[in-house]
Amino acid sequence: MQRSNLNHAAIRCARALCWCLAVAACCDGAQSATLSERAKESGCRGKPISMEGSAVYKCLTESGAYSYFNWPGGDGSPSPSGGVGTRPGSRTSVTAPSPTGFPRVDAATQKSRDDMRRKVLSDELASEEKLLNDARSAYGNGAPAPLPDEQKDADKYRQRLARLREAVQLHERNVEAIRKELGAVR
Repeated sequence: MQRSNLNHAAIRCARALCWCLAVAACCDGAQSATLSERAKESGCRGKPISMEGSAVYKCLTESGAYSYFNWPGGDGSPSPSGGVGTRPGSRTSVTAPSPTGFPRVDAATQKSRDDMRRKVLSDELASEEKLLNDARSAYGNGAPAPLPDEQKDADKYRQRLARLREAVQLHERNVEAIRKELGAVR
């Protein structure tokens, strides 16, 4: 039972990866004239293999890893990005229908999840701001009082000062990242 679930999960992940790669590759505007040129650009050492009849191909590279890329075809068939001859700077919306059986979440459940996420991020922000204030007070504007064992050894004092400065910078970055994440919450 578990192996079957893992196989289904792996298949779903592979399909999602194919869609993501197809969208990412088609929207950069750098499509090659032929499949073999695109394969060469991707570092393929063999012939590319089509993924389930889609515009996504995979091939084995020199390093032994698989490379995935999108190639809509040189026969004039429309690309997933909206058509042949789209301008490199233009972006078109590509929406793929959800597979059957893909779980859907109703609006109330999503709102409660968003509210919970906002609360967790707010709590994390408060905690990180407290840690930042503690680190700033320990840093003492770059001139904390030396500890007794540091009075005789200036190198120890400089090392502690560097650790304190790094702690302040770390907490500042964390606060900034959490605020940015809070701004992105719906």
